[in-house]
Amino acid sequence: MLSYLFIGANDIAASARFYDAILLPLGYEKESVDDQHSYSLAGTEDKSNGPGTVHVARPFDGQRATAGNGMMPAFRAASRAKVDVVHAAGVANCGTNEGLPGTRAAYTAGFYVAYLRDPVGNKVAVFFSD
Repeated sequence: MLSYLFIGANDIAASARFYDAILLPLGYEKESVDDQHSYSLAGTEDKSNGPGTVHVARPFDGQRATAGNGMMPAFRAASRAKVDVVHAAGVANCGTNEGLPGTRAAYTAGFYVAYLRDPVGNKVAVFFSD
């Protein structure tokens, strides 16, 4: 079971704005301490360690955050419409489009997905599967 995900950020405000825009509509709650923002699902007892917590902050080693090639967190949405809303919100809040919402030939017909890049360049998926 995945406990938590740590995503490095260089511009904390821009990254927080992006993750607020995509995670809060998906039901995540946000807690911030100094320059670290933590997002957890409602009802998660251990908000620091999850399961499923997402932390956004500067890398602990003090180096610049860089995009992880091949690393792509995927977040489940409650509907296709929610995927559309979250994708648009991410693009409007410091993210970039990496794939418009829709089905893909490589996946099942009921798998609806959109792709974004966060301010550092990490690829993020938001999907609905019926």
